[in-house]
Amino acid sequence: MGLIDSHCHLDHFAEDRAAVIARARAAGVSHMVTICTRVRRFAEIAAIAEAEPDISCTVGTHPHQAAEEADVALAELLELARHPKVVGIGETGLDYYYDHSPRDVQQAAFRMHIRACLETGLPLIVHTRDADDDTARILREEGAGQGLRGVLHCFSSGRALAEAGLEMGFHISLSGMVTFGKAEEIRAIVRDVPLDRLLVETDAPYLAPTPMRGKRNEPAFIVHTAAKLAEIKGIAPEAMAEATAANFRRLFDRAAA
Repeated sequence: MGLIDSHCHLDHFAEDRAAVIARARAAGVSHMVTICTRVRRFAEIAAIAEAEPDISCTVGTHPHQAAEEADVALAELLELARHPKVVGIGETGLDYYYDHSPRDVQQAAFRMHIRACLETGLPLIVHTRDADDDTARILREEGAGQGLRGVLHCFSSGRALAEAGLEMGFHISLSGMVTFGKAEEIRAIVRDVPLDRLLVETDAPYLAPTPMRGKRNEPAFIVHTAAKLAEIKGIAPEAMAEATAANFRRLFDRAAA
């Protein structure tokens, strides 16, 4: 069982996508999830997944685009989520660092995506930045005790949100940020996250891990992030790949079908 890139943006690789995918496979990546950030562009995301047996996709509106897509209705999200290549809802959530969309609009979109997860049974992909308290509050208000499951992707938040997510049954996904020199706080949190709740991702083309800093990130580089996670947890890289792949298949069970 190879490494699984649980979160990347293959639509950003228009000119050399085939080569990027080939390099990922050569690096031992067995599956990739290309993430939707605009519902209105879902057809483009779905087409990438439809073309490859080892690529899945999601459907959702990123908090940056929440105002742009404020007219997206729950019924539309549910209809698109029926696509056989869709394995999750999102990415959605709250981003108070950039505030590209008003916070109340972000929150409304976040709640709608959670409702879509509850209706479909699909996992939620959560983006959160500088919004730990509201993220935890909304997840509890909308999903507590209702079987909501999902992942805090590209984790860069504080320990309290990690603990809240774990308490609610969520997974924690780590990107190349965990390899950065100044990310000791994140590494300290990772040490306490149970192995069966960890996922690994690239968030490509962003956040290339050490030693690839400064380059365009791509799914093949996930080997460096996984190796750092293995080091932090004190296990072999092969064991980390096996564990995170098993975690992915359990959470994103439609991809395993």
